Amino acid sequence: MIDAAIRIGIVLWGARAWQDDSVEYESPAAPLKPGTLLVAGVGLSDGIFDQSVVLLLDVDESGALGVVLNAFADVELARVLPAWEALTSWPHRLFDGGPVSQEGAICLASPVDDDEEPPGWRRLFARVGLLHLETPIELATGGYRDLRIFAGYAGWAPGQLEGELDEGAWHLIASHHEDVFDPDPETLWRRVLARQGGQLGWLATWTPTPELN
Repeated sequence: MIDAAIRIGIVLWGARAWQDDSVEYESPAAPLKPGTLLVAGVGLSDGIFDQSVVLLLDVDESGALGVVLNAFADVELARVLPAWEALTSWPHRLFDGGPVSQEGAICLASPVDDDEEPPGWRRLFARVGLLHLETPIELATGGYRDLRIFAGYAGWAPGQLEGELDEGAWHLIASHHEDVFDPDPETLWRRVLARQGGQLGWLATWTPTPELN
């Protein structure tokens, strides 16, 4: 059974401008804070974060933590958390939040009533918050307009993420609420880039075949 566990701290860090190795431009970087997206650059090909879109959940002096929004887990949600499957947003799958602590689960949810804080739920940013998976299912049923569960998370030690940003591994982009619960996550990377416009938007058409770029 997947356990629910996550460390949360909200401290804002300043953003920095940087360049992707594949194209010269100044990125309109969003702040490095909870709610910002880390969108993988085209040069990031480590077999883990290729074309990934990561939602930052925690940024402080001890590092950073987020979940990958566009990767499915190998295990079926109905097998590990069957009572929660019907409450999740389409496509009702368990998502692969990242390579760290994949035996743990993180649930992101948005309440039906934006002004309420339901039992077991804590706001992170805007209308998105953490829902504790030990919350009785009858209390959660009908209380959330959007809900998604992730196995594991992505984590960075102090200074590690800043180093990767300096190397051009990631684009810092402001998130939309719909990104967190997107119904077609497999195309999310290209769509997030495309809506940026300009040279950053051009990366949405990138292909690993050089002559097609």
